[in-house]
Amino acid sequence: MIELLKAVLFGIVEGVTEWLPISSTGHLILLNEFITLNISEEFGKMFDVVIQLGAILAVIVLFFHKLNPFSPSKSAPQKRQTWQLWFKVIAAIIPSGVVGVLFDDWMEAHLHTAVVVAVALIVYGAAFILVERANARRTPTVQDVYAIDYKTALLIGAFQCLSLIPGTSRSGSTILGAILIGVGRSAGAEFSFFMAIPTMLGASAIKGLKFLMSGVAATATELGVLIVGCVVSFLVSLLVIRGLMEYVRNHSFSAFGIYRIVLGIVVLVYFLL
Repeated sequence: MIELLKAVLFGIVEGVTEWLPISSTGHLILLNEFITLNISEEFGKMFDVVIQLGAILAVIVLFFHKLNPFSPSKSAPQKRQTWQLWFKVIAAIIPSGVVGVLFDDWMEAHLHTAVVVAVALIVYGAAFILVERANARRTPTVQDVYAIDYKTALLIGAFQCLSLIPGTSRSGSTILGAILIGVGRSAGAEFSFFMAIPTMLGASAIKGLKFLMSGVAATATELGVLIVGCVVSFLVSLLVIRGLMEYVRNHSFSAFGIYRIVLGIVVLVYFLL
């Protein structure tokens, strides 16, 4: 029961931080420093990634109509537009997919530390504030997610490579990149959410395969922890995504930048002292 309660907490943290530009992986690493799940090291590596499947399911549920090219209520041009959106999403995840496959083990061994997370939180927090100030008087050239072309999609995908560093934030790096190249916050946030679907499905598949190849069997408690974490992250994500989409229509991301800097400094001081 205690482990399942811990899983609830991990699910809440994942559901909140996966979509806000504050780094879900970074927060999970920090949470692991203070609350340890009674699971094997191999299962833990998989858990930190696969728990994101619950959050991804929330995107599919909330944007099902927009993402469904087979919807009977869509006209033929709208169906083609939906297919094109999917092709752009797939193109956008190629850069991070290649880098992730090549360097996943190395980054996991060398970068998954509290100090790296803290530095990344601070650096990208400052970047958010500076970018928002620089773009305060600019009018975005792309206001609708369907209007994102393949070149823009690939550029956003290149920014997603930065999220492979713990503490950076996948949504943060992609939304920040989208803003820099002239995409509106709302359209950039939606495209970032859509990119998360194949990105996290692929990452979960790789982690799951590595766990199976390790030869370690999952216990009933571990499976229960994973299921509870996924369900909770799904439910929390439903609320967070809706709230964030409403927020970005009228607010900048500067507040998240401030949060990142403050949290990064606190974590850095705590672990260095």
